[in-house]
Amino acid sequence: MSGKAGLLLVDKPAGPTSHDVVQVARRGLKEKRIGHTGTLDPAATGLLVLCVGKATRLQGYLLAWEKAYQGEIRLGFATTTYDAEGEPLAEPKPVPELTPELLAELTRRFSGEQAQLPPPFSAKKKDGKKFYELAREGQEVPREPKLVTIFELTLEPAGQDRLRFSVVCSSGTYVRSLAHDIGEVLGCGGHLATLRRVRVGPWSVEQAVAAEELAKRPPEIPEGAFIELDNIALPFPTVTLNPVAVQHFSRGQEVVVRDVVGDFVPGKMVAVRDRAGKLVGIGQTALYLPRARSLTIAPRTVLAEG
Repeated sequence: MSGKAGLLLVDKPAGPTSHDVVQVARRGLKEKRIGHTGTLDPAATGLLVLCVGKATRLQGYLLAWEKAYQGEIRLGFATTTYDAEGEPLAEPKPVPELTPELLAELTRRFSGEQAQLPPPFSAKKKDGKKFYELAREGQEVPREPKLVTIFELTLEPAGQDRLRFSVVCSSGTYVRSLAHDIGEVLGCGGHLATLRRVRVGPWSVEQAVAAEELAKRPPEIPEGAFIELDNIALPFPTVTLNPVAVQHFSRGQEVVVRDVVGDFVPGKMVAVRDRAGKLVGIGQTALYLPRARSLTIAPRTVLAEG
């Protein structure tokens, strides 16, 4: 696999860090240029989307894909880390009856766009220092809410003090915070007990190769677990260029595309492909004239050679 470019889908087990899995992939594929598109906590399992070779230049763009998770929330007490790894914040409290009406109200309350506070123990940074580093040093962790979106949320009882959930959310959403906040609304506290990432954008964990198998350095990666560079779906509109425009774009020049219709917003990104479907690069919408059906694109990342 050395020298190939694309995405490697890996099913991470509980225990290793996301960086550990990246290291396993580097050894298994004999490729140094590998990076992730969003970490999982060590205790979490599920899908890691790794960028391989030239595809590492797409890392920042792929972070924008929505993510889907499944797991359980334990009710009765909150923890310092908002998950099972932390210390209880208080003595256990009684858990209210998890009636269908109560769960429906929770689902409504936590669906849609909302301001979310990240956990105090997180990789979010303040002045170059990660929140968990500040917390471990006993320093005050900034309480800075971030706007996130919960696209889909289902909740069902899984025992007297457990809630089973599935959620589809925007990039940057902390499921640990969601679990903590649900516990607060219920008045009994709560924390994330288990978490599994089952989807990132169009890619499912069912396609992924197990990290344990990857560690054995298999001669071939299972079909579906490796996405070739030109087949990578990106979380924004696609524009097709003619051969002349491809040459200009590849040389770092702005290009004007005629007869285009779509949801193009100045400042937002577009995927640029040639007529054969090859991914040429990523451009930024400089100007869009809907009536004239004219789009001006400025190159931001060029993958093809001019």
